[in-house]
Amino acid sequence: MELFKEIITWLFGTGMVINGLLFIPQAIKIWTSKQAKGVSIPTFAGFNLLQIIGLIHGFVNNVPELIPGMIVSLLLCGSVTVGALVYKDK
Repeated sequence: MELFKEIITWLFGTGMVINGLLFIPQAIKIWTSKQAKGVSIPTFAGFNLLQIIGLIHGFVNNVPELIPGMIVSLLLCGSVTVGALVYKDK
């Protein structure tokens, strides 16, 4: 059972890295076009909040496998959120 728990923890952390990578096309689009048309700021802010909670969970419950993935996902999603805020009226 412990091995299964470790595998799931590792898969979740890896999944968060993949999740973060999925934000790259949106971030590139915003930053290169200098507009955030069609980007929902509340949605991306919510994603950021979930990633922050996941990061805190990793620290509080001593699950270091989650932390790198959560950081990557938070940074990349955060780049979309910041870009949307910067270019929201353009």
